[in-house]
Amino acid sequence: MIIDGVRAMDRATELLLRYYTAFNRADWEGMLSCLSDDVRHDVNQGRRENGRDAFRDFLSRMQHCYREQLRDIVVMANADGSRAAAEYVVHGEYLVADEGLPPAQGQRYVLPGGAFFEIADGQICRVTNYYNLDNWLEQVSR
Repeated sequence: MIIDGVRAMDRATELLLRYYTAFNRADWEGMLSCLSDDVRHDVNQGRRENGRDAFRDFLSRMQHCYREQLRDIVVMANADGSRAAAEYVVHGEYLVADEGLPPAQGQRYVLPGGAFFEIADGQICRVTNYYNLDNWLEQVSR
C-alpha cells in the first residue's frame, strides 16, 4: 500500500510495483527504465550479470522461451527504501527450449518465486531472483 509517496519505503514499493506491472504487460522498456545503468542481476541458480544491456538480453531470452504472468505479488521495503523484496506466484508456459533445460512443448507451470532488490537514487541497482528449479523441472517434465 502506498501511503503518501513521500516516505522512502513508499517510493521503493511504488518502484517495484511499476517494475512488476511492466513485466506483466511484457513492457520490457518499462522494466528497464526502473533499473540503473549498472544494475547487478543475480539470475536464479546462475551467475551475476551486470548492466542494463545484459538485463535486456536476459529479457529477450525469457520472452523467446517463456510466457509468464506474476500473480499474488507482495512487496516489502525497509524504512529507508534502500532494500526491498517481493514474493509472487509465476503462472507460465514453456515455449521454446532454454539452453541446458528440457525440451519445451508448451508445458504450463505454477511456481512460487521471489526477488530481493537494492535501490539507490530511485532506481533498482540489484535484482536477485529465486524460484525452486527442481520444482519447475518436475512440472515441465510431466
